[in-house]
Amino acid sequence: MSRIGKLPIQIPSGVTVDNKDNAVSVKGPKGELKFQFHPMVSFVIEGNQITCKRKDESKTARSLHGLSRTLLLNMIDGVSKGFEKKLEIHGVGYRVAVQGAKVVLNLGHSHPIEYTLPAGIKVEIDKEKKNIMTVVGSDKQLVGQVAANIRSFRKPEPYKGKGIRYMGEHIVRKAGKAAAKEK
Repeated sequence: MSRIGKLPIQIPSGVTVDNKDNAVSVKGPKGELKFQFHPMVSFVIEGNQITCKRKDESKTARSLHGLSRTLLLNMIDGVSKGFEKKLEIHGVGYRVAVQGAKVVLNLGHSHPIEYTLPAGIKVEIDKEKKNIMTVVGSDKQLVGQVAANIRSFRKPEPYKGKGIRYMGEHIVRKAGKAAAKEK
């Protein structure tokens, strides 16, 4: 039995879960998420608890058991609390601005980069520290993907540390050519 898959999920107040033929829709104060789960896994809703069951003991069903429960828990957490990823921008002249549903990034290229945000995702810029941006949304996978897409425009480089990095990410710095000649 899957240690994660057998744990029941508590439905918080203000969140409704509907299950029709493994097409689960979750509604809450932060939005609505839908997902079609694999037919080898089913969900039983009893009061304010959801239990994940698998059809048989095949390898596929066992591997999908814990995954499906975690995906449903992330959906419930997303519509009740939401998810966020913080990004730091390091570099002289590197700026970011939000214009409606677009993020405009000036990252040392010859042109500003405009990134259109998908539906359900917001980007907030810290008022005090202009170099910190927060990607906020209810879909955990989409928040992570948008943060990774924004980071990919200028990944942090190891010599000066310039670029976009996740908050708290450690960049291993290298010595340049001048340091190698001194030896």
